[in-house]
Amino acid sequence: MDPLDPEKAPALHNHSRSESRVPLLQFYDSFASPPDSPLSSTVSSPIHARRLLSPVLRRLFFALVFSLCAVSLAALVTLTSFVPSTHPESAASAPVSQPSPEDSHPIAPVHDTIDYEQTQADAAFSPYVLGPPTSRFRDNLRNDTKYVTSWISAGWTNDVMTYANLIYLGTITDRVPIIAMFTPSHIGGDAETIAFGDVFDVPRFTKHSGIPIIEWHQVKDPSSGELEDLGCWDIWEAVQQNEHFPRNSAVLSHLGLDISYTKAPAWIKLIPNYERAKSIGDPLPSPQHQALLDPDEQVLCYDYLYYVCAQQSSEFERDFSPAWRYVARHFRWTEHIQNLTSLYIRHAFDLPRDADIPPYIAIHVRHGDFKNWCWDAEEPEDCFAPIPVIARRVREVQDELRTRKGIDIPDTRVVVTSDEADEAWWAEAQSYGWVKIDHDVMQTAETYGRWFPVLLDAAIQSSGLGFVGTDRSTYSVLSRRRVEDWWDGATRMVKWGRKDADAH
Repeated sequence: MDPLDPEKAPALHNHSRSESRVPLLQFYDSFASPPDSPLSSTVSSPIHARRLLSPVLRRLFFALVFSLCAVSLAALVTLTSFVPSTHPESAASAPVSQPSPEDSHPIAPVHDTIDYEQTQADAAFSPYVLGPPTSRFRDNLRNDTKYVTSWISAGWTNDVMTYANLIYLGTITDRVPIIAMFTPSHIGGDAETIAFGDVFDVPRFTKHSGIPIIEWHQVKDPSSGELEDLGCWDIWEAVQQNEHFPRNSAVLSHLGLDISYTKAPAWIKLIPNYERAKSIGDPLPSPQHQALLDPDEQVLCYDYLYYVCAQQSSEFERDFSPAWRYVARHFRWTEHIQNLTSLYIRHAFDLPRDADIPPYIAIHVRHGDFKNWCWDAEEPEDCFAPIPVIARRVREVQDELRTRKGIDIPDTRVVVTSDEADEAWWAEAQSYGWVKIDHDVMQTAETYGRWFPVLLDAAIQSSGLGFVGTDRSTYSVLSRRRVEDWWDGATRMVKWGRKDADAH
């Protein structure tokens, strides 16, 4: 079958309605610690790794993992006061536009008003830099603006969350976030990176969130061969005890940065030590130039912000999550990705290319790497919810949409996305009338690039009026929140890990 041609994509679909890996220490790979979103890797630990651990040791691992999810945003803001001011910046960053009336939630604190869209139309570069990208990033920074940046080091969904945390931190520190690219840790390290703005619509984000952001490729020329020194905070080493070095990231080699890290004090944790350190530690020499630099004042930077929270761990699952409410819910897909999503949905439902997209329900079933976390399953087959259990959750979503919105979605309008490789499992799923998004048949990676199976599955899930996801999968968490906030949709999460885990 020939792959779909994106150039023939019609207008965006109309609804008649209003892989990620958790970044854990290598130490945990062989002990099957249960994360908020389990580690996706070729871990060789047995299915029943729980039998290798005593109850006391298991509780210790639980506490150790969850302690990582506890870097306080308030503490990070306080931490900035320890950095000596070396740049005579003004008190406020460059101003940004106010949000669009289309957004009903309150927004995060923003700067004074500027017509961002008009500024962009009048210039070929962002108003938060001096001009086009330069060989050295400092040559392009405005002296009346402060910035904040950080790096990613996980699977794609967790990296999205990390950038959302970074952007929210920028709003409460009055700094413009500089966002790097996504790196292909989960699709093969030899794949190309992809720019943040090639996934999410950045102008739309700024318009509706009121938050200014720029991307690193707008600041520094990606083809530059300059290796530049920068002083940053080491958050990772301050909040865990098993890796005595900053969190590594492939982003730095792409940006041409040589980082001198200063270890942050332990009181940045959500549950800190009783006494705060009266001074910070000494900076470490950068790997290449051996530069010793204090954390930079104009470009405030951190090694890793995935575990940052405002009030408690796993905040993206909570209604109050500021990183979701003020930032990530405004991460809308680019027009290119949304058009491809429409093409794939029309193809799955055997609709004409110019047909409206009907309301549908999307399912995300994550099995692959989760098998390593089946501690409480007596037998391997007891770990995951069987398809009839998933079907019960689908019926609940159908019933809610029928009752709450008067919309009846048949089983033939249910789309399944999964990493499951068992053909018998797929045959049973399709026996319910559900349709499969098959990227092998569609030649998605060959046609559009290796990023697109992951991106399109997320976009397909988030474009449905209903969603059934996998509990503790960050990929499902973001899809659930998108469906609920974007479309006022109905959602359910299927529990797993032991026999009858989703019985209710």
